[in-house]
Amino acid sequence: MATFSSSSRRRFVRQTGLWMLAGALYPVTASVQAAMPRKARHLMLEHLHTEEKLSLVYAIDDQYLPSALKRLDYFLRDHYTQQVGPIDPTLFDLLYQTQQILGCQQPFQVISGYRCPATNDQLRENGGGGVARRSLHMTGRAIDIRLAEIALPDLREAAISLKAGGVGFYPREQFVHLDTGKVRYW
Repeated sequence: MATFSSSSRRRFVRQTGLWMLAGALYPVTASVQAAMPRKARHLMLEHLHTEEKLSLVYAIDDQYLPSALKRLDYFLRDHYTQQVGPIDPTLFDLLYQTQQILGCQQPFQVISGYRCPATNDQLRENGGGGVARRSLHMTGRAIDIRLAEIALPDLREAAISLKAGGVGFYPREQFVHLDTGKVRYW
């Protein structure tokens, strides 16, 4: 028969008590987590070329919603060819964060989302100003936008403040370009 010293007995009782307390608290912490409000990220968009409108929650907490991403991919398709390309979900986060900075609840007006390589080449050949040979639009990592009631310089500054990708300013064409590439501004 084993004998325990009083110090090892106290250590055993203390350790057992801690495990019992942790076990008793687990259901409480699990129910508290379940009751915590979840953070939904929402976007409103209107495409100026297709005249389509879209309003949806695309992510909850840190989880993107696959059905919403599929709808966004289609919405931001190449409006010349109707070709759909996969859009980088972090591009939606840039839009969402920009909207939060501006405190804006109106839809983004989309000028251009995904562009297939053939469309990109055609726009370059036809003198489309600012169309890059290796445009991030072709990989679903860029979008050209504006907000109806927000001054273009304010939209640009909000996007730049994120320090999260490329921001192009096109005042003559009346849009701001956002992308998920390297941080750079023009």
